[in-house]
Amino acid sequence: MISINLIFSIMMKSIIIHNRIRCRKCRDVIESETVHDFRFCSCGACAVDGGKNYLRRCGYPEDWEDCSEVKWLRSETEK
Repeated sequence: MISINLIFSIMMKSIIIHNRIRCRKCRDVIESETVHDFRFCSCGACAVDGGKNYLRRCGYPEDWEDCSEVKWLRSETEK
C-alpha cells in the first residue's frame, strides 16, 4: 500500500504525461485521461484512474505493468 505522504511527494515533484497500464492477462493498454476517468481492461483484471492528477491502479500488481510517462521536476537544491 502506498502512503499518502508518498503520493503527495510524487504529485508535488512530477507532471503526469500519460497515466496508463498494460494488463498482463488480456494485453490491453488502458489509459485514464481525466481526473475521474476510471477504466477497466477488457478482461476486468485491472483498472487505471486519475488522469493527469494522480496515479491509481486497481487489481493485483502481478496482473498489470505500468506504462505511465511521468516528467520529474528539478528541486530547488538541484539548480
